[in-house]
Amino acid sequence: MRFLQADYLFPIYMPPIKNGILQINFDGKVVDIHKENSLSGVTIEKFSGVLCPGFINSHCHLELSHLLNCISPNSGLVKFIKEISNRPKVSKSIIKNKIIAAENQMIANGIVGVGDICNTDDTLFLKRENNISYYNFIETFQIDEQKFENTINNSIEIRNRFSSYGLKATIVPHSPYSVPPDLMKMIYEQIDDKSDVISIHNQESKEENMLFHSKDGELIRWLVSISASNKIWKKIHKSTDVLHNIFNQKHLLVHNTFMSKDDVIDAYYCTCPKANIYIEGVTPDYSFFNVNKLCVGTDSLASNSNLSIIEELFCVQENSDFDLNTLLKIGSQNGADCLGFTDLGTFEKGKIPGVNLLRNIDIKMKITSETTVRKII
Repeated sequence: MRFLQADYLFPIYMPPIKNGILQINFDGKVVDIHKENSLSGVTIEKFSGVLCPGFINSHCHLELSHLLNCISPNSGLVKFIKEISNRPKVSKSIIKNKIIAAENQMIANGIVGVGDICNTDDTLFLKRENNISYYNFIETFQIDEQKFENTINNSIEIRNRFSSYGLKATIVPHSPYSVPPDLMKMIYEQIDDKSDVISIHNQESKEENMLFHSKDGELIRWLVSISASNKIWKKIHKSTDVLHNIFNQKHLLVHNTFMSKDDVIDAYYCTCPKANIYIEGVTPDYSFFNVNKLCVGTDSLASNSNLSIIEELFCVQENSDFDLNTLLKIGSQNGADCLGFTDLGTFEKGKIPGVNLLRNIDIKMKITSETTVRKII
């Protein structure tokens, strides 16, 4: 049995406790929480800083980890997509080594669960080891109607490979602008009782809003140039219209950089602020999000310098009025709830959420650019 004490303990499901003590067994399972001076005859491990549960990275593209520093920053979404599509080929061994390094980085940064976008099974070799809990979103997109059947069959094959190892895997659409209605219907038909949540990129650029609102802009011109069907935008007036036929699954809308208050629906939302700044130079307006359903992610190393939730939370803090408990809830409990990681997210009895030590939190209980994360368990 271990007893961990810090200046503040953040259980997340209840208010923070000054000098609180976390009792865990040697498997990392939470046994109890104690106040200061409420225990005797035990050895207490004391830390300077804040103890909180392990972080959930609710949106990542682990398979793109080899693209660090390969894509131009501040170029806008359309150019970013073009550069990703036209990236030079690299060897499988390089991709594999970069995936391993990226997961090691997440572990060192206190991340215990990930909602990961998969276009391939390149990450399967590592995820089978269960170093981190993964929800694998098998991302599907195609604008050529002649290729819909091959596209969905490929997604099914990838999903089945992940599922065969007991890994969470759901076929999901990439975005409202890259999946025509007929392909979206084929994706919906793959939703079953194991499909807990549907992830989709949402309103990542102002061009996406222009596409559906005014049928104009750089994005629609690019789609026309690659012979995309106008069915994508013809009867859709806003991005979330494409979700109307999915009733029983949770929705995880990712990025939401150009959302307005009127766009909000009852869904989980994931913000990836550093990636939003990297691509578009802006962050979402955090004032209208439900803080009980707001998650955070890193996106990929193609649009980020590091896979660190504490860095993302610092960015959210700088653009919102959220207090530290709310930020840590966004970085742990909300993502665990959304992705169905029932053992993660809070210091509730019986959970095995991991334990992070945050140091260099300032006197006003604010994250700073100097705040560090040490994974205790």
